[in-house]
Amino acid sequence: MVKQFALRLPAFKRGFHLITPLIQKELSNMPEEGLLNLFIQHTSAGLTINENADPSVRADFESSFNHLIPEDQSYYTHVLEGSDDMPAHLKSSVIGVSITIPIRDGRLALGTWQGIYLCEFRDYGGPRNLIATVWY
Repeated sequence: MVKQFALRLPAFKRGFHLITPLIQKELSNMPEEGLLNLFIQHTSAGLTINENADPSVRADFESSFNHLIPEDQSYYTHVLEGSDDMPAHLKSSVIGVSITIPIRDGRLALGTWQGIYLCEFRDYGGPRNLIATVWY
């Protein structure tokens, strides 16, 4: 069986944001076993799983990605939507737009220190739409 849900996240400032509690709240009635796929319907944001305890990890992600993929590069030709737009597209492609998490005992089977991140790469990205697909 497959169930699908549309989720809308509120606007977040640029950065890496722990959204696990929001996802768990929206998908509170999960099957005993299965898989959850989350897909973000945007080209300037991403999803990943990483450290959920120390917020400095998320700050280091932001600093590192800005170092690896800087703004205002002379070789960018896609510049009409702002200096943060083309780097946001590149960062989204590197991080990815979907994640899959096992469901076990009716809960997301994340590791002890794992959490779901919204990776917001725009200065003003606005609300973000997700599609959650549950297979069981």
